[in-house]
Amino acid sequence: MKKIKLCLLLVGIMALTGCEKEKEDEVSSVDKSGSIETELSVEHLDNTDILITKHKIWKDKKLFKEIVKRDTIPSLGDTLVAGEDSNGYDHTAKTKKDYQFFITVQ
Repeated sequence: MKKIKLCLLLVGIMALTGCEKEKEDEVSSVDKSGSIETELSVEHLDNTDILITKHKIWKDKKLFKEIVKRDTIPSLGDTLVAGEDSNGYDHTAKTKKDYQFFITVQ
């Protein structure tokens, strides 16, 4: 019986470690010899949201220019989110819905 439990434990550990995938497209640093770094974010206000687009233009390892643009966009409304606090109790909270980002680079 102990051997079966030990085997199940080992198989479970192997399955969990096998599921962890490395993100191939995640960037840890920017090539500052000549690149454009872009950051997108959304700030939630009462009935509207603010889309913030930041561009950093790098040339010869120096920040050549930084462009920040703010656009007002409609809010998606509220949603209920369930979660657990540090004591293990379940809570439901109302929060703003977030936009999904889809980016096309040419």
